[in-house]
Amino acid sequence: MDSSGIAPSLASHLPTALLIDGVWAPASTGATFEVGNPATEETLFDVADASPVDGLRALDAAAGAAAAWRRTPPRVRSEVLRDIFDRVTARADDLATLITAECGKPLAESRTEVAYGAEFIRWYSEQAVRSPGLVRAAPSGTGTQLVRSRPVGPALLITPWNFPLAMVTRKIAPALAAGCTVVIKPARLTPLTTLYVAEIIREALVARGLPAGVINVVPTSSSAAVTEPILADPRLRKLSFTGSTPVGQGLLRSAAAGVLRTSMELGGNAPFLVFADADLDAAVSGAMVAKMRNSGQTCVAANRFLVHSSVAAEFTDRLRDAFAALVVGDGSVPEVTVGPLIEEGAVDKVAAAVQGAVDDGARVRIGGNAPSGKGHFYLPTVLSDVSPESLVVTEETFGPVAPVVTFGSEEEALALANATEYGLVAYAYTRDVGRAMRLTEEIEAGMIGINRGLVSDASAPFGGLKHSGLGREGGEAGIEEYLESVYVAM
Repeated sequence: MDSSGIAPSLASHLPTALLIDGVWAPASTGATFEVGNPATEETLFDVADASPVDGLRALDAAAGAAAAWRRTPPRVRSEVLRDIFDRVTARADDLATLITAECGKPLAESRTEVAYGAEFIRWYSEQAVRSPGLVRAAPSGTGTQLVRSRPVGPALLITPWNFPLAMVTRKIAPALAAGCTVVIKPARLTPLTTLYVAEIIREALVARGLPAGVINVVPTSSSAAVTEPILADPRLRKLSFTGSTPVGQGLLRSAAAGVLRTSMELGGNAPFLVFADADLDAAVSGAMVAKMRNSGQTCVAANRFLVHSSVAAEFTDRLRDAFAALVVGDGSVPEVTVGPLIEEGAVDKVAAAVQGAVDDGARVRIGGNAPSGKGHFYLPTVLSDVSPESLVVTEETFGPVAPVVTFGSEEEALALANATEYGLVAYAYTRDVGRAMRLTEEIEAGMIGINRGLVSDASAPFGGLKHSGLGREGGEAGIEEYLESVYVAM
């Protein structure tokens, strides 16, 4: 086992097994799979490869602990989550190191992810004692209406590879706050961070003598084989998934049989609109944030730069200069600002999208190729003269590529922005307050950033429209995804 990139002090106590009912154990078959570093292509660890039997054992544990956790006072659940927040914060350096090693993002970004992910734990520690409810006289005057909230039950949480800490805490924290027990299926490419977070949560539960089966983790290289039996089990009452739209659609079909409560945070194709009156310095700065986090591998990454024709040349030149200042390499090196893509197939997909745009007449202003040597890298790329019909515009690129498309009017900009089946997030730069308000009415997206390139916040609802998903994570809405309303007529 090669733990290159991870300090021996961390490697020695990093869990790599399954967590079921409070016990770390190998897979029932003894199988493992490799987790690698995308910057060096070296193996980090061999992780237990859960089987369908292991998945059902994890659900057994979650179902077995459900009644006790549901009856645990909200104040106690709140205090446990606050304890978890403190423990995560105290181990921020270790967690950031793990994220960089298995995900590839620069260490500074990994530290930011830890802080962001921890905020979900703190936020829901505060929400745990604020379960919604209602008592009122019936309008007819014949009785009292009582509406109370209670946890939906055991939940299956399926998380993506690109934010291995934040996407886990964004699901676990509201589930635990609401009183739900969980089974977590982390991404095959980045399970190490999730396993470490699970150990932190296990420690916090054990310290208070709470049920060990509240949290269970089943990493696997065969996601469908493990999750399908869980989804078919009537004891499961909730599914939360973050990932691609095609996979989400398949999970929705499976969840339909059990009429499961579902939360789906799926694909995106975010437009980044720059109007003629925009502050271009601010727009370029916001573009770098919206585009280049995790090398463009985020669901909220700006995917299409829609720029007014009168400022397109200047904006493109400034964006090219900003890209030129980026440093590509192993994220563990302090001066690196852009890490690798997650795997070789991701590089091939980005390269094909760029080549397709060039074939359609686009001009490469910077980048446009993968450097030689080890690691799954692709150079930060700016394209101008891009056709709105190119795949780099119509599909989610998930890489460090900024295609610039021009428009001439607000109506045309809106038409281009909405010309997609996705509707997760949109960004717009303008000094016109009236236009800004019109955009918030007309853009088909669940989140809109006006004159800023970052919208995510633990205290705000995160989610999309159309093929970008169902439900919301974060804010008050996040905990409601794990609660059901019960009406009592008295």
